[in-house]
Amino acid sequence: MAIRWKYTSVVGGSSADTSCGTGVMMPAIHAMIARWSAPEYRSLVVSAIFLGMDVGVIVGMVLTGVLCDYGFAGGWPSAFYVFGLFGCVWSVAWFLLCYNSPSDHPRISAEERQYWETVIGARELVAHPPAPWREILTSAPVWALALAWFTVNWGYNTVVICLPLYMHDVLGFDMTISRNGVFCAVPFLGTIPVQPACGLFADWLRAPGRLSTNVVRKISCAIGFALSGCFLMLAGYIGCDRALAVAVMSVVVLGNCLIFTTVAVNELDLAPLHAGKIMGLTYTVATLGSISAPHAVGVLTNRHSTRSEWQNVFFLAARVFAVGALVFVIFGSGYR
Repeated sequence: MAIRWKYTSVVGGSSADTSCGTGVMMPAIHAMIARWSAPEYRSLVVSAIFLGMDVGVIVGMVLTGVLCDYGFAGGWPSAFYVFGLFGCVWSVAWFLLCYNSPSDHPRISAEERQYWETVIGARELVAHPPAPWREILTSAPVWALALAWFTVNWGYNTVVICLPLYMHDVLGFDMTISRNGVFCAVPFLGTIPVQPACGLFADWLRAPGRLSTNVVRKISCAIGFALSGCFLMLAGYIGCDRALAVAVMSVVVLGNCLIFTTVAVNELDLAPLHAGKIMGLTYTVATLGSISAPHAVGVLTNRHSTRSEWQNVFFLAARVFAVGALVFVIFGSGYR
């Protein structure tokens, strides 16, 4: 039991440590998306970009299981070395290939630059207006989005980080073998086709003559949270059926695909030129969900780690989903 408590404490702390290093990425990405994507396709663009997170989870879970069994440096330490090295290599590509806007890029053609000036606006491509912090900090839609992000990260980390524990405690998988990593990765496989499809569908609904961006964002958020919350509660009653457990968790993760078409894009709806700043604020609140969820799992399952204790974990996450959805539907907005 001490090992389990240490595991949930470590992964909760790791979420905070990782966010210190990668937290600057989220605002930077959104600041670039505002100048490198057409407004009518932003749901699709952001969904495709955030798909990389789920692909990383799939690769990470499978490869970590393999490295723990067969890796160098004693097994599990090799996972940190491999992924750390990959991050260093990726950062080199980022520094060489990424630029703030098309107006700053030295290698794009004149035709492409003209296209972006037409789509985004010549002034918007180079504008750097001062941040209206008073308006941002007193905006109800901004704080509703921050709570929605907190909710997403709570549920996401409950599934991503604590799924190996659930597989071990309830389904009987050995945490030290690579097969556990494979089974934990299965729920995220469906996001590869579904998440871009959700983004494309959201943009189709936002087209002129259909629904407003405000309505699309709220519907996506409400349905996504409801789907994930209901199936999380269902997960507490499925017993030791491994295939059914994986299927139920897959639906939970797919519900997150709908949510991402709102929470990861809404910053660009509210204020495109300040999307990076809003993302910095809202994702700071979201990180609290990443930290809190693993610790909540540790507290709720620290006695016997039975199916009934895991029911409490899933019910708590479902309640968090319900609150996040309600607040966003009432106070959130898709308007500037």
